Amino acid sequence: MGVPDPLLAESLARIARDVDSMFDALLPSATDNRSVLDQAMRHAAIGGGKRLRPLLLTATAAMYGVDHAQALRAGIAIEAVHAYSLVHDDLPCMDDDELRHGKPTVHKAFGEAVAVLVGDALQAFAFEVLADPATSGDPFVRAELVKVLAQAAGAGGMVGGQMLDIAGEGQALGLPEITRLQQLKTGALLGAAVEMGAVLGKVPAEGRTHLRGYARDLGLAFQIADDLLDHEGDAAKAGKALRKDAGAGKQTFVAVLGADRAREQAQMLVDQAIAHLGHHGQEADVLRALARYIVERDH
Repeated sequence: MGVPDPLLAESLARIARDVDSMFDALLPSATDNRSVLDQAMRHAAIGGGKRLRPLLLTATAAMYGVDHAQALRAGIAIEAVHAYSLVHDDLPCMDDDELRHGKPTVHKAFGEAVAVLVGDALQAFAFEVLADPATSGDPFVRAELVKVLAQAAGAGGMVGGQMLDIAGEGQALGLPEITRLQQLKTGALLGAAVEMGAVLGKVPAEGRTHLRGYARDLGLAFQIADDLLDHEGDAAKAGKALRKDAGAGKQTFVAVLGADRAREQAQMLVDQAIAHLGHHGQEADVLRALARYIVERDH
């Protein structure tokens, strides 16, 4: 398990190259005392992760004929927000992790103060990229991209989910509470990636319902698979510490459902996600393959 099909493998390899190349081109590179900050931003953003969010965005945008370079810029923006969230999550005041993507976390490599500033700078960078006319010549599209990402990243999305996660440590949360937490903490950015691809494609809001259903089911399947990996995965393949959720007193899908039921639930969600794409043809094959890969990956 863990090997994507050829179409998805090619797409994952391409998006990884494209994301690293564009980050390298667009991230700042100061020669004064800010150079440490710039180095740390590059450490956080370049050369790591599966790039699922940029792939979701560019694959959705491609279904509607959007230029790849423009979609990639929006993908860079959402990946910058994701990278910032990981830098802050890894801090001693949060999850206190020492390893991310197989290399030292930013606060371990550059210090805690720099890590805080890296997160701040990456978030600002994301919205700077989205607001640039190079991302879209249509100011209404740019404004909607900014709104979608801001809503997904803030208190009503990812950050709110992180707060629920912190507040829930050591508490006996039920399945509805865990589902809500993860829909915000993990699902919000995954959903935004699909939504932003549709925004670039100028799909009207009422025409995105099936894409939102796909993203919602995919996001929950992704988190269940993540919980399973933390429960029974290989830390060397994951490139980060595992088995930490139970030690931190965190309630997960695996803790509530058990591994077997959690695995069944993830597969059901993947099937539902793919069903949402039923009226699309081959243009949605990458999204379908990505949904299947979510539950088959080993890192």
